[in-house]
Amino acid sequence: MNDNDLVKACAEQRYEVHPSDLPLSCPTADMSQWDGHPKVYLDFADKAEVMCPYCSAVYVLLETPQNV
Repeated sequence: MNDNDLVKACAEQRYEVHPSDLPLSCPTADMSQWDGHPKVYLDFADKAEVMCPYCSAVYVLLETPQNV
């Protein structure tokens, strides 16, 4: 992946994610990190929606993961 393929960190305020994306951090792996905040892992245990404590981006889990 080159720098042109990366999404600007925290550019959106709502992201839809899938169980296959877990564990998930903000900024995500496909975001450029130099212009974002420190990486923080998001806890989806018993939740379908999590807010990043740094940038307030909301991550919505589209499907419930099995055996979590």
